[in-house]
Amino acid sequence: IAVIGLGYVGLPIALELARKFTVIGFDINEKRIAQMQQHIDPSKELPSDAFSGCDITFTADLETLKQANFYIVAVPTPVDSHRLPDLKPLMGASNTIGQVIKQGDYVVFESTVYPGCTEEDCVPVIEKLSGLKAVADFKVGYSPERINPGDTQHTLTKITKIVAGCDNESLDMIAAIYGSIIEPGVYKASSIKVAEAAKVIENTQRDLN
Repeated sequence: IAVIGLGYVGLPIALELARKFTVIGFDINEKRIAQMQQHIDPSKELPSDAFSGCDITFTADLETLKQANFYIVAVPTPVDSHRLPDLKPLMGASNTIGQVIKQGDYVVFESTVYPGCTEEDCVPVIEKLSGLKAVADFKVGYSPERINPGDTQHTLTKITKIVAGCDNESLDMIAAIYGSIIEPGVYKASSIKVAEAAKVIENTQRDLN
């Protein structure tokens, strides 16, 4: 499993999964990679012992990333000066995946996006670069991150995870992967767009509160 983007969302996921699977933690920021190799969380959310007992390799190298067959994208989606979503990190991650994805691989997005973004914006980039077709050649999913920064009680493994896939086979596989680390279990959304909408509603409620 590879986790792309190791901020306050990606790093906890990568470390939890690395207790059950072999994980590649990928980030384009080599300075951050060097810190994580020393068991330091650049976001200052996790203590150094959170890295203990984890089968994880931190890297900024595309060749290493190619060894994975299940990719999780956890890059930020900031807003620009006009309050519009800045999709540059997301498009950059899609570009990266397009260069490494193989027949039969999975890609799951966790970033906060509007309904339709995964299938209409991200997937075409991957398809164009890889020459592969979504659903037929590789599977796509969405599982919105639900991390509340600074909240030490409701951490990753304690919150029900919403999962969605491009078909029933991918939904079951994605649910099984996340279900192995999420204590309350997962909720299977009926489609990727429904899961994306759930994320927008949750963020709105969180930000209003």
